Amino acid sequence: MHMRFTRRSFGLGVGAVGLAACTDLRPPRIAPTAPGPLPDDLRPVPNAAYDAWVAAFRARAPSQGITQATLSAGFRGTGYLPGVVSRDRNQTEFSRTLEDYLAIAASDERVAKGRAALARHGGTLQALQARYGVDARIITAIWGLESLYGERRGDVPVVSATSTLAFDGRRGAFFERQLVAALKILQSGDTTPERLVGSWAGAMGHTQFIPTSYEAFAVDFTGDGRRDIWSEDPTDALASTAAYLQRNGWAAGLPWGAEAGPDAPAGRALQPQPGGPSFTVTGNFDVIKRYNNSDAYAIGVGHLADRIGGAGPLRAPFPPDADGLTKADRETLQQRLTAAGFDTGGADGVIGPNTEAAIRAWQQANGVPVTGRPSQDLLRMLR
Repeated sequence: MHMRFTRRSFGLGVGAVGLAACTDLRPPRIAPTAPGPLPDDLRPVPNAAYDAWVAAFRARAPSQGITQATLSAGFRGTGYLPGVVSRDRNQTEFSRTLEDYLAIAASDERVAKGRAALARHGGTLQALQARYGVDARIITAIWGLESLYGERRGDVPVVSATSTLAFDGRRGAFFERQLVAALKILQSGDTTPERLVGSWAGAMGHTQFIPTSYEAFAVDFTGDGRRDIWSEDPTDALASTAAYLQRNGWAAGLPWGAEAGPDAPAGRALQPQPGGPSFTVTGNFDVIKRYNNSDAYAIGVGHLADRIGGAGPLRAPFPPDADGLTKADRETLQQRLTAAGFDTGGADGVIGPNTEAAIRAWQQANGVPVTGRPSQDLLRMLR
């Protein structure tokens, strides 16, 4: 079975902790490993209709407890972001298998950085495990998938993003609730307008909380009077994730599951991709899905957590893909294209936009039909 993931599924988190269950922003998504500047389409542009919507919103916001001072501060310097609307409307671009997803979720880089993060913040993570009962490795893995351990938290102003999406109207009521919650965050003094930034869909901080989930679950673990999930110090963000999982039923001491085998815990069988590895999962697997309602995401979190803790790769192989290629074949294809001068941006065995562009360029340069698709024939031609 192929799982439908989106290209932006592999960008910044678009609102963990409930957004996927409320909208069609389909999980899973993984923080990218390479930073980039804020695109021009995520900067404010003039829009008279948006301005009129904001004026009407500001007139009704006080009925929800938002003060005029908060409204003035929150909307200062904000505006309509066309790129938010385009990203919201155009999400399905690539089909991903579980094999592809896990190749990114538990890449060598993500595993290595996760082990370093667990060591660096071990005292904090062990304290969270003691307080909330949530495995420190699970907390670390969610951090890794959502923001690459804090490296990619997002820098889009949340008030601009949520007000643009509320104005756009496709899911206006949902995003107006996020906008109100974001303004209440400012009003509480947990952060400042300048620091209230996140993904294009308004997910914030190290573990990508949407504003309403922040309201419900964020905690001040450091005791400084602010629930600061935006700080360079990830303590409050990691604590908020642990609190979320605990309050959604996490059972202390119970593993998430494991690849099926004699050492797997008692639980129910799960084989998300026919012909690929099988898993035995417990109730804690379902709790991870409350964070992001996707089997692939929960497997990704669990497997990354295991790898961070020292476990090796999955034992069972995945079958060839729809093009008849194994992961080793796809890696070889990427290596040969790059060696021929058509850079694929890496050789991880995941066929994405960079590899497809490289294939098209090679095909055009060599006078063969331009499809952009990998194949055994293409692999043979590249020898």
